[in-house]
Amino acid sequence: MFGSGLLKGLGITLKHFADTFTDDAKDVPSRYQDSIQLDSKRRIIDQPVDQEGILTIQYPEEKRLLPERFRYIPMLIWDTEKGEDKCTACGICAKVCPPMCIWIVRDSDEKGKPITRPSEFYIDASICMSCSFCVEFCPFDAIQMNHDYELAVFDRYPQLIYDMEELTVPVEYYAAMWPVRHAEEEELVRQAEAEEKAKAEAKARADAEKAAVKAAASEAAPAAGKATTESEAAAPADDAAAAKKARLEELKRQAAEKARQRKENG
Repeated sequence: MFGSGLLKGLGITLKHFADTFTDDAKDVPSRYQDSIQLDSKRRIIDQPVDQEGILTIQYPEEKRLLPERFRYIPMLIWDTEKGEDKCTACGICAKVCPPMCIWIVRDSDEKGKPITRPSEFYIDASICMSCSFCVEFCPFDAIQMNHDYELAVFDRYPQLIYDMEELTVPVEYYAAMWPVRHAEEEELVRQAEAEEKAKAEAKARADAEKAAVKAAASEAAPAAGKATTESEAAAPADDAAAAKKARLEELKRQAAEKARQRKENG
């Protein structure tokens, strides 16, 4: 029948329309399932993928719960345990950034020598493409992607140029926003520390064994030297006694030879 496909499509649309109003008529609509009630007017909604109906979130009072891997503008991580920035101002993030929206100035000490921390760090949010290359290439996990997408301003410059103060967040903020990824990174750090500790303990044991062998060899050397000295001292004494005995035997032989000659002559 001509137009049956159109009627079928309109029927599906009508069904979703009815499901929407049926769901809204309930005391707790399905779009509020597993949602987070912030206060009487604000709510964070976690919409299930199998949800029925065409449901509209009443933004800004209602907001969707963002997935962990959602990324927007980068943020710098502050290590609260060590009380310092994780960033070492190596500049890798600025080099790999496709739109070149990152600027870094390395800090220096009182003598003017460069040190491994940034004195200035800027990101131009107006051209950042949220590719997260800076995160992937950072060797110290010092930069991560933030979930804050409400960055609308009236003036592009300078309000969309973020400095270190605006970009820096504590590591606890990152752990709450990226729980799975943070746990994986912490596990890798623990494994690396355990491997380093095992290597240090093995090296210490090897050094102790070498020291014990060297000490034993040092103790054995004087005893061997003393025995050698005694044997060397005893050898001349034995030689002198043998020479004396041989001389006496020679004198006895000569005396006996002279006595035999006198007897023959007499």
